[in-house]
Amino acid sequence: MYRSILVPVDLDQPNSWAKALSTAVALCRCFGASLTLAAVVPDTQLTLDAQWSAIACREIIATAEARLAALAASVTGAGEVAHRVEAGAVAGTIVAIAERAGTDLIVLASHRPAMTDVLLGSTAARVVRHARCSVMVVRA
Repeated sequence: MYRSILVPVDLDQPNSWAKALSTAVALCRCFGASLTLAAVVPDTQLTLDAQWSAIACREIIATAEARLAALAASVTGAGEVAHRVEAGAVAGTIVAIAERAGTDLIVLASHRPAMTDVLLGSTAARVVRHARCSVMVVRA
């Protein structure tokens, strides 16, 4: 049913994606699907931390790539796990990664909505609205 599964992760919030990752691994085993982990470095982080310095931006992205590669290497039970790091608006970049990778299922975590989520919308809600593939939202 599924051939390619994408799991977006926030490298600074492991509790937010742990359940989604284990769910995706189980789905990969069930369907023989490939697994890709994706991390998005938000534009706001690049603006604040790197102040758009090209060298500092590359360093932030390289650090994220190393952390995500270590996470991908630690995943067991899903075969070879690919990983991708990109910078941009989080929800839009997740959708773009999924489209470029030919993903047919995005498995992502969502938290209990806070008032700001009700007013502004959560990342998960934006991904669900804009993704062209199926999206499974896993509550933590």
